[in-house]
Order: sequence, then structure tokens, then C-alpha cells
Amino acid sequence: MTEPFVVEVWGKPAGIVVKEGNAFRFYAIARPYFALDGAQFTTRGHARLAAARATETESETGALGSTEARRSAQRPPQPVSGGRSGIEVCH
Repeated sequence: MTEPFVVEVWGKPAGIVVKEGNAFRFYAIARPYFALDGAQFTTRGHARLAAARATETESETGALGSTEARRSAQRPPQPVSGGRSGIEVCH
């Protein structure tokens, strides 16, 4: 079994991705990501993209605020490796 991969959107945890066979399964840990809970993806990156899109979809409905304001400040989700964020690992 591989290590779980924490998916963050806007610096906040959205869920965990675990490799299962040839796919990656997403386990949501916060709203609005529960709609993705249990979904399978071909890559971890696809799971991150789906979570980011789920945030955009909810913000378009007004639950999270202005879509335009969020897009201007959006930072892509970063993986966590050994308790450190992807930014810390890369720099």
C-alpha cells in the first residue's frame, strides 16, 4: 500500500487520495468535497483538479463567495510528503 496523498485547495485540506490497484480513490474530509467522496481517478493530479473544480462550482453558486476573487488568489493544491507541504519539499 502506498502512502496517502493529502489534497489541499487554497491551503485547506479537501481530502486524501489512496492508490487502489491502478486507480487513485479520493476520500473527502471537508465540504464541498463530499460529492467526490469515493471517486476514482487515473492520477493523483486528476483528483486534485476535481477538488479544485468542486470549489469553483460551489463558489459559482454563491456559497463560498465571488468566483473572480477566488481565481485571482488561487494557489494549486500541494502534496504533503513526510508531514511537509509540497512547497517545502520542492524548495
